[in-house]
Amino acid sequence: MRPNFSRRSFLALTAAAAGACSHRSPVARTAPPPKRLPIGLELYSVRTELAKDLTGTVTAVAKMGYEVVEFFSPYYQWTTDYAKDVRKLMDGLGIRCNSTHNDYGNLGAGLAKAIELNQIIGSKYIVMASSPRVTGVDGWKTIAATLTAASEKTKPAGLKVGYHNHQTEFQAMGDTFPMAVLAANTPKEVMLQFDVGTCVEVGHDPVAWIESNPGRINSMHVKEWGAGTGPDRGYRTLTGEGDVPWLKIFDAAERVGGIEYYLIEQEGSRFPQLETAQRCMENYKKLRGYA
Repeated sequence: MRPNFSRRSFLALTAAAAGACSHRSPVARTAPPPKRLPIGLELYSVRTELAKDLTGTVTAVAKMGYEVVEFFSPYYQWTTDYAKDVRKLMDGLGIRCNSTHNDYGNLGAGLAKAIELNQIIGSKYIVMASSPRVTGVDGWKTIAATLTAASEKTKPAGLKVGYHNHQTEFQAMGDTFPMAVLAANTPKEVMLQFDVGTCVEVGHDPVAWIESNPGRINSMHVKEWGAGTGPDRGYRTLTGEGDVPWLKIFDAAERVGGIEYYLIEQEGSRFPQLETAQRCMENYKKLRGYA
């Protein structure tokens, strides 16, 4: 039997029920925890060990908890068969290579081989890690032109290119600086891989740099720097023990920078290379509250 309610009675009852609900205690809502981005190692950090035993070194790095590795310029001498062996090794360890470091020529005349090797190992970015010495805005525009041309050639292969800064790129050049010239004269899909320690050393604001280039800081070298002299200062300072404002940098990178993964890089320390990598990982976890 249909209830004998008028429309007016129904609306009144509905309003009363809603009013009763409004006096209940609100359900506690907690914000979802921040997404943990992959943490990797720039293998230059363990370069001596890598040269002696690539398989053993990459295996040791994976066991430390690193999820990503970045191979640097010697990888370019690999054969395609060796690259396939390296990919098989990484797949077995559950670790991946998102980017490689390259000499200038690898993004010019040598780009075809770089594309082939990066596709085999599963890389996403071919990063220019060094460039010829140039001066002035026009000089840096020539570097930007090389990056732009390489970007167009890598698209059909599903790859992107990037540029990795050092100290020079953040030093004043009239009323600008080289990284600003590169950013302004390359398409947005060209990654500006941020080497943090070198930026901090020359006194440039790392947070301001990230915020001025939204979506382009797709990867970052978590490289520490500590002022002063001594065996534990400069670039020998371990992650989290120097002068870099890491928490502000991580916030900016994840809020506006477009960061996809982090790469710890350590140029040296008083500890052996593999132990240094382990200590840096432990310090990174403490910084992020993961420990």
